[in-house]
Amino acid sequence: MTAPQLFDYWRSSASYRVRIALNLAGIAFDSVPVDLVAGDHRSAKHLARNPQGLVPVLDIDGIRLTQSLAILDYLNDTRGLGLLPQDPVAAAQARALAHAIAVDLHPVCNLRVAKHAAQLAPDDGDAMAKWMAHFIAPGLHAFETILASFDQTPFCCGDAPGLADICLMPQLYNARRWGVDFTDCPKMVAIESACAALPAFAAAHPDRVKPD
Repeated sequence: MTAPQLFDYWRSSASYRVRIALNLAGIAFDSVPVDLVAGDHRSAKHLARNPQGLVPVLDIDGIRLTQSLAILDYLNDTRGLGLLPQDPVAAAQARALAHAIAVDLHPVCNLRVAKHAAQLAPDDGDAMAKWMAHFIAPGLHAFETILASFDQTPFCCGDAPGLADICLMPQLYNARRWGVDFTDCPKMVAIESACAALPAFAAAHPDRVKPD
């Protein structure tokens, strides 16, 4: 049987999420790099995979999937990952926590968005970093406040990693990359440590999958 193929970019937050989930599911996969900096996502070959020109794209079970949250839902439903509570109310609350990162914060800090913003201020060499900090810092502080509604034992919503943890870890990587300090968010700092200790998360980290 052919191994699943993940078309991804090593620093892509969305790809990072899917790598974590595949690792949690114990699914061995072949990584096919799509270099966003080089513009590989705009190639005819990749646009045939995903007309949006985005990563990740996952070929698995004889189907092709796009959009990281949809891929996470599929893996959760087919592999029983338990990424969300069974109770509908608790599941909605946990999903809202995850979406605070993946739907509200991540899109405005997407590479193509930030690059365009930086191009609008060509005389400011720090434009991209300022853009990132402007959104990441308040987004993470809001996330920290929302976490008070959940029991971190030791993950975002309980004693097992879930959808929110999978969405949070790539964003914390980005925060560090852009010099955004979140040491005043003790809940997130503790969650990050708990997730980093898990092999599924560690193996998905950009530093571990960066192409030579």
